[in-house]
Amino acid sequence: MRRLFPVTDETAAPAPGGASGEGGDREWSLDELAAAYAYPEPGPGGPVPWLRANMVSTLDGAAQHDGRSQPISSATDMRIFGTLRALADVVVVGAETVRKEGYRPARAREDFAAMREAAGQRPAPAIAVVTAGLDLDFSLPLFTSPLVPTLILTGAAAAPDRVATAEKAGARVVTAGDGIGVDPARAVRALADLGHTRLLTEGGPRLLGQLVAAGVLDELCLTVSPMLTAGEAQRIAGGPAVTVPHRFALVSMLEEDGFLYTRYGRARPAY
Repeated sequence: MRRLFPVTDETAAPAPGGASGEGGDREWSLDELAAAYAYPEPGPGGPVPWLRANMVSTLDGAAQHDGRSQPISSATDMRIFGTLRALADVVVVGAETVRKEGYRPARAREDFAAMREAAGQRPAPAIAVVTAGLDLDFSLPLFTSPLVPTLILTGAAAAPDRVATAEKAGARVVTAGDGIGVDPARAVRALADLGHTRLLTEGGPRLLGQLVAAGVLDELCLTVSPMLTAGEAQRIAGGPAVTVPHRFALVSMLEEDGFLYTRYGRARPAY
């Protein structure tokens, strides 16, 4: 792993047969990854919500292969995936992704236990599922045996029987919209009201598209996979286009084995 951006005196192209650049060709420790992906420090007014997304895309824009992201990922991408979860208070995910990817509860990681305790966080992040119809299998471990109770983000008009089923399974239902669906800005505020200000979303594309359109996404952590898949796979964000494209700035870029691990932010906070 080596850092390509920001450029420093230690950043350099790899030398043939040897390590160079920041980090060289060695595997970065989890502490180094945590420092590289740290959330912004709270300002004078205290913590405010910061929503980042973590996605992977092939060179030709595919966010999935055969309906799943794993085939276009890598071992290091999964280490970063785990690090981003370990830094977050809550992981926000769409119901379709929960169904397709077989989501399980976030687990406590001993490597990050002291860091989370010092930050005043629970042993593991909560999972918050965004769903209008609550069409979920509430017998899954995500709902029956999470370390931290799973949250359901839905609208005020959600079917009462489905809400009751979710609550009976142990989930906490949070209203984040006046109708059937969820209002992204209201969802962010609702999570912040619960003390969750370090927010992470893992998609899927439909949810990410809604967050982008609502203007609530602060940061995108995008892994660019050195693969081509063709086909008709989804992009990382779907749904209606925004009127004016949202401009983000490059915050950092790491590289390993042809994979690029990038961070883009709506501004340049002090990391």
